[in-house]
Amino acid sequence: MTMKHVLKKSAALAGILMIGFGTMAFLGGDDEAGIPPKDVADMLHTVMNSDRTVYTKEVVNRLMLQEKVIKASEHFKDDKALPLPAQMFRFGAELAAEKTDKFSYSLQSLWPINKQNAPRTEIEKKGLAFVAENKGENFYGEEDLGGKKYFTAVYADVGVVEACVSCHNDHKDTPKSDFKLGDVMGAVVIRLPLDE
Repeated sequence: MTMKHVLKKSAALAGILMIGFGTMAFLGGDDEAGIPPKDVADMLHTVMNSDRTVYTKEVVNRLMLQEKVIKASEHFKDDKALPLPAQMFRFGAELAAEKTDKFSYSLQSLWPINKQNAPRTEIEKKGLAFVAENKGENFYGEEDLGGKKYFTAVYADVGVVEACVSCHNDHKDTPKSDFKLGDVMGAVVIRLPLDE
């Protein structure tokens, strides 16, 4: 391996690490094209999904159902409770949107409790239907929004613990009340601009 290859491999690894720390870095490879949008979206989703799963299992489910120390509530400030996993995810998405326009992400559902989490674009609708019907598969597409071209990736969001399933099934505003553990309950939508 030549020094040039070592430096390129080190630069690529540094780019991946920078993505993990919140900095989008599209580093060139042999053809200087950079990291493909699908790979960037997949990497972002891996971090998001891991953080969301850890919070859901190790904080909400453990403290609420197993140890019965504190509950989680959509009115967490008034109730002096934990934020729901979906709320934590939205708070992160909103903070990221304040810091960068290099990507955006949201949690959506075909059966949203909060109507603002319903898919709006045709690609979002198609992607959410696809991941709901094709367990374990992701959906990728491109769309034009406001005169800009975007790469849009959709990843299934499944009920990983009983707390998720029972919260959705029992909520007064739920349009679907028969979720089971492991069911697709929604999707993470990641959008990257392609015109830059």
